[in-house]
Amino acid sequence: MTRRLVPFVLSLLLPLGAQKSAAPALSLAQAQATAAANRPKLREQADLAAELAAAPNLLRAGLMPQLSANLTGAGASNPSRIAAGSLNNPVIFSRYANGLNLSETLTDFGRTGTLIRSSRLLAQAGQQDVAAERAQVRLEVDEAYFGTLQAQAVLRVAQQAVAERQLIARQIGLLAQNKLRSDLDVSFAQVNLAQAQLLLSQAQAQVQSSYDDLALAMGTRLDPQPVLQDEVLPAAPNADLAALVAEALRQRPELQSAGLDLSATQAYAQAQRELWRPTLSAAAAAGLTPAGAAPLPDHYAALGLNLNIPVFNGGLFSARRAQATAAASASQNRLEELQHQVTHDVQQAWLRAITAQQNLDLTQKLQQQAALAMRLAQSRYSLGLGTIVELSQAQLNQTQADISEAQARYAYEIASGQLAFELGRM
Repeated sequence: MTRRLVPFVLSLLLPLGAQKSAAPALSLAQAQATAAANRPKLREQADLAAELAAAPNLLRAGLMPQLSANLTGAGASNPSRIAAGSLNNPVIFSRYANGLNLSETLTDFGRTGTLIRSSRLLAQAGQQDVAAERAQVRLEVDEAYFGTLQAQAVLRVAQQAVAERQLIARQIGLLAQNKLRSDLDVSFAQVNLAQAQLLLSQAQAQVQSSYDDLALAMGTRLDPQPVLQDEVLPAAPNADLAALVAEALRQRPELQSAGLDLSATQAYAQAQRELWRPTLSAAAAAGLTPAGAAPLPDHYAALGLNLNIPVFNGGLFSARRAQATAAASASQNRLEELQHQVTHDVQQAWLRAITAQQNLDLTQKLQQQAALAMRLAQSRYSLGLGTIVELSQAQLNQTQADISEAQARYAYEIASGQLAFELGRM
């Protein structure tokens, strides 16, 4: 009889605003897509990756021909010479001239190519950083989404507990008025009802807090609050932990980024060792001199080659090479540390997922036993064979079992999502 009246009582407890208009539905995939479009830190990471992607072109530009146009005019007492401030002694003639200058680095014997390779590896690492950030955002959405579903499930349990205990308290109150139950029974029933109402208040606050967390994870406002859709429970985790660790070491974008960063720093260290290589460059100039002093011809042209061979620079190249080598060694250590951390995180996430799955099975059995005990206790109390203490304990056990079952389902969803994140599947 009590269970039949619960839906009716629950309808009285529901807010009137919820009955006026249907709230929009929101699936997990829609929440993830919204977060991918709205979260500023994803756009920031994409911009940083675009900045790294432009670096190879900056380096490549140094190997391209450089062409410039010049318009030059000078006035001097002919033929003036600059006699101080330099070892050379150029003559200055009054003139106006225009022309083109062309310069090009013919080769630096591979050093710029090594720098370009290093910058390309850094750009690829930047793309992996974007993937890692995207996976982190998706994990945040998953946890907030299932956390909200979990809070709503607890709220439904609390609403049902209030409805049932209100009904029982009303029944006991009527029996006490007819001297069929004592005032102690009424007090116990009122205490049980107050406990359920306290649970309901806490559950309502938790639902609102969970929606706020979900809105933050999605990067948007949720007004009105949407109706979240349940997802199919994920399959049980793979029992082969070693295979999962190997998968994570192979797929985690953070590890791929760290590996590319190591290759980039190693290539940069090689480029610093190549600083001692010579550089061969060419320069050409041609133009006209429409007006000028008599010694100047009406046009000019010149072509030259220069081979620059480093000899001594106060230890600058050695210091840059030592700095780059130390940075490459630090990248190697960083990668190894990250591999150890990922291995640990996968093991812990796998253990949490296995435990959550076991808890789900156990809480379902606990819920069935608590429901059976509640029916028996209520029957005994109705027949005068049981006490109000026995009935109160059965009510408490059933509420706790219902809450545990509701929490266990979504705890398993969250744990499965965390394992997928640690494996690099997001």
